[in-house]
Amino acid sequence: MLYTVKEVSILSKVTIKTLHHYHKLGLLLPAEISDAGYRLYGTKELERLQQIRFYRELDFSLEQVKELLTETPERLSILSEQEQLLQERQDRLESILQTLRRSIHYTKEGLAMEPQDLFNGFGSAEEWEDALAEQNQHLKEQYDVDLLEGEPVDVSSMNEQAREAAAFMSAIANALITGIKHDDERVQLSIRNHLQFMNEQGHTFSAADFAGQTKFFLRDEFHLRMLEEQQTGLAYYLHAAAEAYAEV
Repeated sequence: MLYTVKEVSILSKVTIKTLHHYHKLGLLLPAEISDAGYRLYGTKELERLQQIRFYRELDFSLEQVKELLTETPERLSILSEQEQLLQERQDRLESILQTLRRSIHYTKEGLAMEPQDLFNGFGSAEEWEDALAEQNQHLKEQYDVDLLEGEPVDVSSMNEQAREAAAFMSAIANALITGIKHDDERVQLSIRNHLQFMNEQGHTFSAADFAGQTKFFLRDEFHLRMLEEQQTGLAYYLHAAAEAYAEV
């Protein structure tokens, strides 16, 4: 049985204009074209369109989809791969949904979630690149430093570092709010644990390095604003605490 482009559009919920575009790109060719010039599609074309739609749901570009369908023409292999990719997305979205539901519950109860629980489920490589885009652009323009240059983003490591950084900055901000002095042993212990974590992650980071970094935050408008938006005075408090730790 053959279907007209209008019938395929109704079946697949893909616009006629899009189907014409797929034809023009060579992504989805009709089974035949009638004497009157109408595009006609058969079962194989519908199956290919289904595969295209699966890939588009996974945010693949049309160029990528065309390459994938060319390189892997066997339908079962394509479907198996798409099932795995969609399952991974479903698992991540479910984790994000659980985090959202917990956030709603905690907000209704007037409670604060643990910092390490705020970001459960987030963090694909693309999301990390998007999250770092503004900061990276600033660093490239002002200091010729590219955070995203070199190795691909290690999502697992970035997620772990983000959770630790959120917990660390929350502890420092809380110390500032509650009036704890910057050289208090509790603040110094937080810094020690933070530096130990960073070094375990493969970053060679001494107390002097950390003090220098916090001094840079005071001079750089982007990072100063980022810290001050979290808590007024946080950038100055963090620098004082880092300087005190470096002197020990």
